[in-house]
Amino acid sequence: MMYLILRSYLMLIAVDVALRRAGLKNAYKIVSESTTRQIAGDRRVPYEHICKSVDLACVFYPKTVFCLQRSVAGVAVLRASGWPAEFVTGCSISTFENHAWAELNGAVVNDKPYMHEMYQVLDRL
Repeated sequence: MMYLILRSYLMLIAVDVALRRAGLKNAYKIVSESTTRQIAGDRRVPYEHICKSVDLACVFYPKTVFCLQRSVAGVAVLRASGWPAEFVTGCSISTFENHAWAELNGAVVNDKPYMHEMYQVLDRL
């Protein structure tokens, strides 16, 4: 588990640097370039452990980690661990709030399961 937390922390740093350099463009580049590694299903780390390690890395991160950074890092680590995660962004029509989250097979894995009820999906990578 410590390895996953460290890997997640390092990915948070990489995403933070990318966002500072070119904003959302670099965040999308990280997601689009991360591919799902081929790992036998019985040898994959459970996705719940990966999501928990990203959450723990966020706790120890020296700055506040917002949904975009957390979701990009989470998707990259999930894909590197053999899970075909999707990065999803959405917008609330009533408040014009934007939000980002990670999904596996259409189910939200790093946030509240009812994100689809709160936000209209804008993009999916």
